[in-house]
Amino acid sequence: MRHLSKYIALTISCLSLISLISETSASADTVQGVDHSLNSIEIPAPLPEIDNLGICSNKIELAIGKIIEHPDLSSGKWAILVQSLGGTNIYSLNPDSYMVPASNMKLLVTAAALQKLNPNGLIRSTLIGDWIKVTNLRSDNAYANVLLSYLGGSQSVQQALRGLGIDTNGYRLRDGSGLSRNNLITPRTLVSTLKAMYTARGNEVFLASLPVAGISGTLKNRLRETNAQGMVRAKTGSLRGVKALSGYIDHAEYGTLVFSIMTNQSINQSSEPVVQAIDEIVLNLSKLTDCQ
Repeated sequence: MRHLSKYIALTISCLSLISLISETSASADTVQGVDHSLNSIEIPAPLPEIDNLGICSNKIELAIGKIIEHPDLSSGKWAILVQSLGGTNIYSLNPDSYMVPASNMKLLVTAAALQKLNPNGLIRSTLIGDWIKVTNLRSDNAYANVLLSYLGGSQSVQQALRGLGIDTNGYRLRDGSGLSRNNLITPRTLVSTLKAMYTARGNEVFLASLPVAGISGTLKNRLRETNAQGMVRAKTGSLRGVKALSGYIDHAEYGTLVFSIMTNQSINQSSEPVVQAIDEIVLNLSKLTDCQ
């Protein structure tokens, strides 16, 4: 009887071992794709949308197009250029179109001033370097016009910018502040100026004078608590029917991106949706990724 009990226990153990081996084998076959039973096919869970993490570079044209073609904004004209600091095109729309730039004109005046004037010199008992910071950071119109006058006018600006390699046919400068609607400039000219000033004489003062998204100046309350906060350093521009933003994005994957976004809308167009559209474009650019 004792021998019979041992035999039964041994038999049960062997059967359990065989069953375990079979289950393990079946699981391995399923993982390796050997089990062709329809009931065993598992449909993988969908991947999360790439927009949650970034926007693929080959989708940026579609993404920006969707923003600017909104019915509330499509009646106006848009002109945009985005390039890497090395000159690679990231996005382009009407880059050589003349646009009313509003206060983006201050970028040309301050860039020229840093080529011709000593930042440690004085204007009305204020260091020129500090004068330039107030001009761009606060977008102070009076400071900009005094600076242009101190430079000697538009011809002097033209001469200084020509020395930076800026095409003088790419803009029409009528005042230093950008308040005149007779000012005209192309996105390409603004991008060229920004790229030149990244390494030109006075570059540290110039870069420090630009508002930082979500942190300082005229961008303090824009793009806050977004991926672009602290990444974007740019000059705003605003008149009735005119909105502009031009500057730099310190991008983790693409290095420094240089951009100019301008739109000329009806003077009756509400400014809020236009500003939101520009910020959305910049936010998409800040989330740009290769996706390959």
